[in-house]
Amino acid sequence: MTAGQPAAVAARREQSRAVWDAMAAGWEAHRNAIWDDSRSVGEWLIERLDPRPGDTVLELAAGVGDTGLAAARLVGNEGCVLITDFAPEMVAAARRRAAELGIANAEFRVLDAEGMDLDAGSFDGVICRWGYMLMVDPAAAFAETRRVLRPGGRLAFSVWGTPADNPWASLVGPILVAKGLMAPPDPTAPGIFALADANRLRALVTAVGFADPEIEEVATHRTFADFDAYWRYLTELAGAITPVLRALSPEDRADVRDAVRTGSAPYAAGQGYDFPGRCLNAVTW
Repeated sequence: MTAGQPAAVAARREQSRAVWDAMAAGWEAHRNAIWDDSRSVGEWLIERLDPRPGDTVLELAAGVGDTGLAAARLVGNEGCVLITDFAPEMVAAARRRAAELGIANAEFRVLDAEGMDLDAGSFDGVICRWGYMLMVDPAAAFAETRRVLRPGGRLAFSVWGTPADNPWASLVGPILVAKGLMAPPDPTAPGIFALADANRLRALVTAVGFADPEIEEVATHRTFADFDAYWRYLTELAGAITPVLRALSPEDRADVRDAVRTGSAPYAAGQGYDFPGRCLNAVTW
C-alpha cells in the first residue's frame, strides 16, 4: 500500500487488479472479436492521436494491446509504443499479441496509470481505450497523463456512455440487484459507466491543465452468434460482473441466465444478437 493511501482505496485497487488479471485469458481468447466489435472506437482514437514516424506513444490500461499495437505500425521503426496495464496477465497477453502480429517496436510494462514511474514529458502521445472510468482516482490518472506528455502532446481516450446506450453491459446488473444477488452499485465508485457524463469528463480533463477536449459519441455493436456466446461473454470477460455470476449457486445462475435471455430478446438478430453500444471518445492536448 502506498504511504498515505487509505486502506479502503488500496483494497478497491487490488480487487480491480485481481478481476482484470482473471479476465485476461478470456480477452486474449476473444481478441479478434473484441477488436472487430470495437473497430470504430480504436480507429477513431488512432486517427485523432495522429502518431507520426519516430513518435513515442504510451498506451494505458491496454488490455491485450490492440489499440497501441495499431499505433506502433504508424510510428515505424524509428518510434516506439509502450504498452501498459496494471494487471500483469493483461500485459503478458499484449506481449503475445505483438509477437503474433510481428510487431517489434513495442515495449511492455506493468504500470498503474494513477501513479506512473515514468519521466515527465517523455511521450508524444497517450492513448487509452476504456480505462479511465475503471480507475479508483481518474483525476490522478489524468494528472499523471498530463505530466508524462511532452508540450503539445495529445491524449486520445474512450470511455463508455450511459447504461441505456449500452444494453450489452447494463442488462444483467439490474437483474442481479432485483433478485437480491448483488447490492445496488455505488454511483461514486469506479465502473464501466462512471464517466458517462460528458460534463464530468470535461471537468476532470481541464482541471489538470489539458485543453477543452473534443468529445464525440461513437457507436459500436457487440455481436454474438447465439445466446450461449453472450452468456460466455458475461461469465468470462465482463469485468466486475463476471466474478458475481461465477459465485452464484447453480440454481441462482440458471435463474439469472433465464432472465438475461428474456431481457436480451429485443436485440435478437437471426440466431444471434446484435447489441448497440455507444462510447464517448475524446482528444485533448
